[in-house]
Amino acid sequence: MPSDSRLQIALAHWAARMVSNGVPLSDFNDVTSSLDSWEDWCSAWVGKGEVHDALARDAEASGFLLSAGQHYTTAAVCYHFGEFLCVHDREQRKQAHEAAVASRLKALPYLDPPGERVEIPWRGKTLKAILRKPAGADRPPVVIMVMGLDSAKEEMHGNEQVFLDRGLATLIFDGPGQGEGEYDFPICPEYEEPVGAVLDWIGERADLDAGKTGIWGVSLGGYYAPRAAAFHDRIKACISLSGPFDWGEIFDKIPDLTRAAFVARSFAENETAAREIAGRMTLKECAHQINCPTYIVAGKRDGVIPYEHCERLSEAVKGEVVLNMIEDGGHVANNRIYKYRTQSADWMQTILSGES
Repeated sequence: MPSDSRLQIALAHWAARMVSNGVPLSDFNDVTSSLDSWEDWCSAWVGKGEVHDALARDAEASGFLLSAGQHYTTAAVCYHFGEFLCVHDREQRKQAHEAAVASRLKALPYLDPPGERVEIPWRGKTLKAILRKPAGADRPPVVIMVMGLDSAKEEMHGNEQVFLDRGLATLIFDGPGQGEGEYDFPICPEYEEPVGAVLDWIGERADLDAGKTGIWGVSLGGYYAPRAAAFHDRIKACISLSGPFDWGEIFDKIPDLTRAAFVARSFAENETAAREIAGRMTLKECAHQINCPTYIVAGKRDGVIPYEHCERLSEAVKGEVVLNMIEDGGHVANNRIYKYRTQSADWMQTILSGES
């Protein structure tokens, strides 16, 4: 175990997430066993990303485009996990993030199904997103995919794929304070506002069924998604993965790296200012407005967001609710994805296919 407490935190809380979301286990072991200092984290993961980028270019040059897409996707995930909590070095983080975005963009035409980069107008700028539609589908239902505090659209290939495999389109976007959005917009506690822009954009697409729209959110996105569902009846189903019911209540208890990321991505001057922003992030006053079916995932061993917050959400919503409490699950139950990932996608497919 490394002596640097920040590395200890990263390994304790994010190992299962990194592997379940696409980092090869061998790469994870290679990098984490070689590090003595958190300052070396980002550059080590960039090095792994470059390995996969080179493999992608070789495959591309040889005409093996499916393989190229897979390698570019892995490269993007490695770059992303290099920068996801690297808030102490903005320039290094930005370079790694740009590499992640570039690699995922190179992958999009080679994926099955392929992806389309889109930009959604909001507050005079745009929210960057990726739209993927199941092959052969005519106006499929669509799942809006909402990121957490330190996740980004480049990380979520596996989470997209389970919906696509079930005939649902995915629209995954970086909202305010997230991914590409973190440079233009601070964290927005009133997340129904950017989601409203996303819903408007979907409504203008002739190739999507706007009347069959669901929303999915992970970690802090597990707050954002039900928050949006409380204010938009255009959302017909909601999946919330390990989200906080009241972020302000636990702000001082979350891991130090997570709290530092929140301070940076909320554009707060210090923790005191960030704490005030966190205090606005609550479902207390709006969860009772959620009328659509809601699927909630919680891990009883969650060391980031107490599972009781998921129980509070399940008790507060008005609509039909499923609470999948995973007894041996950590944060987002990334150590037990087989206990909820396909199950929640089946649930979403059933709900949306039944909507008129």
